[in-house]
Amino acid sequence: MSLRELLGTVGGHIAGYRPRGILPASSSATTRYQAMLVDGVRIFYREAGQVSASTIVLLHGFPSSSRQFDALIPLLAPYYHVVAPDYPGFGQSDAPPPSSYEYTFDHLAESIDRFLEMKGIDRCSFYLHDYGGPVGFRLILALPQRVQAIVVQNANAYEEGLGAKWAAIREYWRDPETHPEVLDAFLSRESTEQRHTLGTSHRERYNPDAWSDESAHLSKPGQREIQGLLLYDYRTNVASYPVWQAWLRKERPSALVIWGKNDPSFIAAGAEAYKRDLPEGEFHLLDAGHFVLDEKVDEVALLMLSFLDKHVK
Repeated sequence: MSLRELLGTVGGHIAGYRPRGILPASSSATTRYQAMLVDGVRIFYREAGQVSASTIVLLHGFPSSSRQFDALIPLLAPYYHVVAPDYPGFGQSDAPPPSSYEYTFDHLAESIDRFLEMKGIDRCSFYLHDYGGPVGFRLILALPQRVQAIVVQNANAYEEGLGAKWAAIREYWRDPETHPEVLDAFLSRESTEQRHTLGTSHRERYNPDAWSDESAHLSKPGQREIQGLLLYDYRTNVASYPVWQAWLRKERPSALVIWGKNDPSFIAAGAEAYKRDLPEGEFHLLDAGHFVLDEKVDEVALLMLSFLDKHVK
């Protein structure tokens, strides 16, 4: 049964689901579209729910933005305070030139950390997807006391989770100047579409506006340089995998791992690998690709609400 089938008729709440008495008015589920100046860079973000409720921070993937959470946010917001920022260079946030903003995952994380500080978010759960993994793990390790729980959705942290395409990307890391074809393929419209559609047997559930908008964004002046720098810096994420794994192994955070098992980029072995370091975690392999929310948003929301109700006090 889908989450929508479970929805009650009063205020849009889930029938029979009453987590700890948090029952805000239905208007609190409306997404608010806002921006904040963070160290001179305008950070755009989506926000919903009552600020007095426990916070969930949604961290998006490449080449998307907080827009990828449009369908998820209203399903979480009756019960949680939800915040979803766009990183610098993505979505509606500023994309300053590399001459004035260093495009590394360290710096993206620093910007989002400062954003959360300015928002007064000192305790939260993190939803990590794709690029949200390296951004999120940096946030977590920088301030572990902030973390209440983590939801990992096709956010890789293990070598065995890297699919076949990463062989070419490793060549790019060795010498970007001699492998422009790797960046060309990475930014192409075809690849942008396939990030959504490869691995699904329900293509009709995928809104083509998603990859049309992403492709249009990647075509903007300056984007090739910005995304090329981040693709090159991604090598630092792979080098950091042992550090992230050690933290998971030591701290054993409350963790929900939801994975599109047909993802050709971050393959299902990456989800299975988390079990080594999170033996008490909750794991779900879904019949979907990289952007699970495109076709499984009801199922993901129900899994999250059930998990968070047990682990977030």
